[in-house]
This record gives sequence, structure tokens and C-alpha cells, in this order.
Amino acid sequence: MNLNTIREIKRPRSSDEIRHWQDGYAWLAGGTWLFSEPQIHTHTLIDLETLGWRAIASGPGGIEFAATCKIAELYAFHPPAEWKAGQLIGECCRAFLSSFKIWNEATIGGNIVMSLPAGPMISLTVALEGTYTLLPRDGEAREVRAADFVTGNHANVLERGELLRSIHIPGTALAKSFAFRRSELTHLGRSSVLLIGTRGEPVGGLLLTITAATVKPIQLTFDGIPTAAQLCNAIDAAIPESIYLDDVHGSPAHRRHLTYHYAEQIRQELGA
Repeated sequence: MNLNTIREIKRPRSSDEIRHWQDGYAWLAGGTWLFSEPQIHTHTLIDLETLGWRAIASGPGGIEFAATCKIAELYAFHPPAEWKAGQLIGECCRAFLSSFKIWNEATIGGNIVMSLPAGPMISLTVALEGTYTLLPRDGEAREVRAADFVTGNHANVLERGELLRSIHIPGTALAKSFAFRRSELTHLGRSSVLLIGTRGEPVGGLLLTITAATVKPIQLTFDGIPTAAQLCNAIDAAIPESIYLDDVHGSPAHRRHLTYHYAEQIRQELGA
């Protein structure tokens, strides 16, 4: 879509060049949402591609993804075999509702900062215990746990003009065993429920991440493998009826039912 309100495109070499944030500014990464509908209050785009951030860097301590890393680049990345939970990268990339154009232009950061319940990059980075580095316009960089970033449907902790710089995934999380469950109402459609369980070996605790079904990610931690009753009680306590999402992709009752169903499957799979 043509954005006929845009008067200027800035191409900074460093994010520090954008010190004074104004109403009408917008960061431009892949632009797959930005160009999908009119932006009548936006007059200036700030292109992040000119910052030249390295898309992916990995080492013994884990993986660092730039917020500008494209989904196609992420999908092409093959983590070491000992990082068993690295297979979740492919699973979550395939959870996108996207055309080939979006696949090759959409970015990890764009999906995260949109903060929609079905955002698969949110599911991935929360389940793998990620940390986000945020760059405010007039202060020092700060770090936020992925699990704490999204606060509601299309809502997050970003301050005015603040920029998501990178996502760090620790190697300890990548080394865990995992179980993945997802439901959508149509083939290749938006996720209505997406659950991921991870467990350290040989006898680590269970970390269960619930997304898409709820307006924000819910994460449950267990010292070991809980009983079926303990798991249900924990979900009951963590998820009030009011935060199950209600939209065309599923009713709250539908999402609630599948949350319990998939959680039990994950409990059995990782407890086997």
C-alpha cells in the first residue's frame, strides 16, 4: 500500500542519530504491517536496514538475533545438533500466516513488537527463555525478559520511541528437550492455540509456555514433572477466563479446552 502521508525517510547509521522522538515517526523494519493499512498519523519513516545489524550470531553461550533478522534468514539457520530445542525455530517459523513476500521481508523484531497473541516469534523467544535488549531514545540500553515484554493484545512494555535491538537465547534453554503443540482453524492459518514445553535433562523441571490462546504469554514452571491434577490446578490459577482470547480464530471455550488438552499431552511426552 502507498503511504501518501509520508514526507521523509530517514536512513541513520546508528540508532543514536534519532535522539528526539516526534509524533508521526515510525521505525521501519520489514514493513509488512506498516504497509498493510493506512498510517494517517505517520509522516516520517526511519529505516532500520541502514543500521547494518548482524542478523544472527551464535556461540557456546547461545544465539543473538538482531531484531531486523528476517524470518527467511532465521528459518535458514541450523543450530548445532546438541541444541535439541533449536528445532523450535523451524516449528515457529512455519507457524506464520504469511505469503512468500512476507516470509522474505518480515522480521523477528516486527513480529514481537506487534505483540499479537498469535505472534510465533513471541512464542519462540518466551519458550526459550529469551532476553530482549531495548534502546530508549535518551538513556542506557535495558534488558527485559521475553516473558515480561507482552502485556496484552497488541500491548507491550516499550516506551515512546524505544527500539527493540536484539534477542538473546541462552544455550542452556536450547539444550533442553521440547514438545510443541499448535492448532489453527484453517490450513496454514493463524494459530488459535500454541503451547511449548521444555525440560532439562536428565531429570529437569518442566517449563510450559502458553501462547495464542491467551492475550499475553503465560509461563508455568514446575520443579519436576507435575501430576495431571497439579498441571490443571496450575493452569486454573494462572489463567482466568478473562484472558482467553475471543476472535474469529477461536472462542475462549475452544482455546481453553485445547490448552488443557495440549498441556496434558506435553506433560506426558516430556515425562516419558
